[in-house]
Amino acid sequence: LPQAVNPGPQPPAPSPPCCRGGGVLAPCHCIQVIEDDRNNRGSEPFVTGVRGQVPPLVTTNFLVKDQGNASPRYIRCTSYNIPCTSDMAKQSQVPLAAVIKPLAMLPTEETPPYLVDHGESGPIRCNRCKAYMCPFMQFIEGGRRFQCCFCSCVTEVPPHYFQHLDHTGKRVDFYDRPELSLGSYEFLATVDYCKNNKFPDPPAFIFMIDVSYNAVKSGLVRLICEELKSLLDYLPRGGNLEESAIRVGFVTYNKVLHFYNVKSSLAQPQMMVVSDVADMFVPLLDGFLVNVNESRAVITSLLDQIPEMFADTRETEMVFAPVIQAGLDALKAAECAGKLFIFHTSLPIAEAPGKLKNRDDKKLINTDKEKTLFQPQTNFYSNLAKDCVAQGCCVDLFLFPNQYLDVATLGVVTYQTGGSIYKYSYFQVRTSLGQSERFLNDLRRDVQKEVGFDAVMRVRTSTGIRATDFFGAFYMSNTTDVELAGLDCDKTITVEFKHDDKLSEDSGALLQCALLYTSSAGQRRLRIHNLSLNCCTQLADLYRNCETDTLINYLAKYAYRGVLNNPVKTVRDALINQCAQILACYRKNCASPSSAGQLILPECMKLLPVYLNCVLKSDVLQPGPEVSTDDRAYIRQLVTSMDVAETNVFFYPRLLPLTKVDVDNDALPAAIRNSEERLSKGDMYLLENGLNIFVWVGVNVQQGLIQNLFGVSSFSQISNTMSTLPILENPFSKKVRSIMDMLQAQRSRYMKLIIVKQEDKFEMLFKHFLVEDKSMSGGASYVDFLCHMHKEIRQLLS
Repeated sequence: LPQAVNPGPQPPAPSPPCCRGGGVLAPCHCIQVIEDDRNNRGSEPFVTGVRGQVPPLVTTNFLVKDQGNASPRYIRCTSYNIPCTSDMAKQSQVPLAAVIKPLAMLPTEETPPYLVDHGESGPIRCNRCKAYMCPFMQFIEGGRRFQCCFCSCVTEVPPHYFQHLDHTGKRVDFYDRPELSLGSYEFLATVDYCKNNKFPDPPAFIFMIDVSYNAVKSGLVRLICEELKSLLDYLPRGGNLEESAIRVGFVTYNKVLHFYNVKSSLAQPQMMVVSDVADMFVPLLDGFLVNVNESRAVITSLLDQIPEMFADTRETEMVFAPVIQAGLDALKAAECAGKLFIFHTSLPIAEAPGKLKNRDDKKLINTDKEKTLFQPQTNFYSNLAKDCVAQGCCVDLFLFPNQYLDVATLGVVTYQTGGSIYKYSYFQVRTSLGQSERFLNDLRRDVQKEVGFDAVMRVRTSTGIRATDFFGAFYMSNTTDVELAGLDCDKTITVEFKHDDKLSEDSGALLQCALLYTSSAGQRRLRIHNLSLNCCTQLADLYRNCETDTLINYLAKYAYRGVLNNPVKTVRDALINQCAQILACYRKNCASPSSAGQLILPECMKLLPVYLNCVLKSDVLQPGPEVSTDDRAYIRQLVTSMDVAETNVFFYPRLLPLTKVDVDNDALPAAIRNSEERLSKGDMYLLENGLNIFVWVGVNVQQGLIQNLFGVSSFSQISNTMSTLPILENPFSKKVRSIMDMLQAQRSRYMKLIIVKQEDKFEMLFKHFLVEDKSMSGGASYVDFLCHMHKEIRQLLS
């Protein structure tokens, strides 16, 4: 077995052995696997026409050519070869799951899904299971009927859709119809797919601003109002509209609510106060939700006046639930879906529905009661969320706490309506410019991104498997339909499948994800994604076609849900046990005989132990003393909706040596392993995890490099309070800033920059993300964890 690495000046110890195709290979580590995949699969487009084809890794930059299966940007699976029987699946312990991102943004070089309009008759569907027309449907009887690839039912082809077949049995219009030749496409929905058989109005955005003492004093209220003046020009258009069809409304609140009439005919905005928050109502209908361009002057006047109106406030008590109720009631009255943007600073302790008490108690950590820290303290918000989903009211929450806020409870409505939650602790406009920049960038992206409203998603499968479990930010009132008041381009829904019959190697297995939603232009649409997978009778074929990044995404979400009802230690032990069983099954059934002292891993799961150890050491499952209860609840919610690329960099951050950048080349420097022993005192490094960017500066870095990047002449003069790198006119500064801009563009949230000088106070935080090392909170190093996993596997095999 490999020995634990002793820190010190000696050269780095070789990595523990791993297995390639049953034979031992050393060393092997994340960076090598990622680089190999980039080199082997990054140059050619990934063509989706082949059933069960494993895509390149999420860390590889590649183009996709849709030839009948959905792009991996939309769907990634834990395995692309499914066991034919449930016994085989149980034996392997490999979870069968798909991480689906229905509205994912595509690179500009790829074509977005085509919109198909079948007129008043609507999309063609199977009579029995209601699956939508797709490339895997089989046309028979000269094209007059088709046999469903999901349930085998034969359905008559409507006369207007009839087309002759060629000598291979394909329709002659195969390539002219996206639904016959592509894996992803959209249908224009008919009135039958709308509530009350009525086409929806375009959605509305309501901005709800906390004007308590904390919000005003920190400069937050003025900052929001200034930003909204220009940001309202960038509301999503949902197509080729000249201007956005989205209407906007404004509410301010502390322990009472203030609604504003911003009707275009008014000379000045009018305020109406609702002080009885126990019996919430919207005091005006006409003039509350307005077209931005028509009411531009009145809106600008309002946003100028709000900071002045509340400049001298002393109000510290807050309400929260009545704010959501007000927004919901306003959307109900307008008979439209929409989104609430709520900017909130403190625990709602004012007498009102949804009032909360401070229940923060770190003594509960590592006890059986720890799970209560992740659970909402009342059912009130779950019931409110249910009402929001019914109306298509999505809630995005921007939090600015100075102390405990109870994210586990406040976030319930955001989570169950498909919204986003953002958190900026100790926010001060004057003293924390980095926080302001981060908040404004997040707000801009949040307001501008395309969102599907009032959405329902269903995943259909071919006979033999079915969707049994779902993870993500949504609500479910039954066992099949995922209901989303809103779904944006960053959100994923993870679906687990189980066998209910035998599968066939010949026919394989099919998934179809159908998302019905209202676009920001008010159009009712159906987005369809199809994927065909192989089926196998040999375990070796299963292990050859797994995808570790997706597997880790699923395991993390499963574990993060588990902490709601189980002690954290139980969740951690279950994760280790499941992975040990996966690897023990491989060794027993697929690997060549070898010494018991060797750790044998499948080729495509070489990184499972290192990534699993990162999940186990994460703040949700093993918090350090400095991690707050709110931060853990916040991270738990974020990860539950993350896609595979985001969990990859979140659990195993990217570490780049900045002194190795080539200023004449667009390529990034090769990443290095996340371990302190890889750092040199004479170098600078950039580490990113999707939420933060760290720049670590060694004490012996050359003076010229310090001057070029920070604009100061020595290590001691570097300020670790800077929130952005200075704009300097030299190649090194330009290159590093361009790398940071590129990384920011890849992430769904704006990452905060943290400058870390070797041996300063921030270094402890930075070292927390060197995930191959032993952590301060007691998490094992990668080497020690490999030894532990090896021991677990040997016990299972003995």
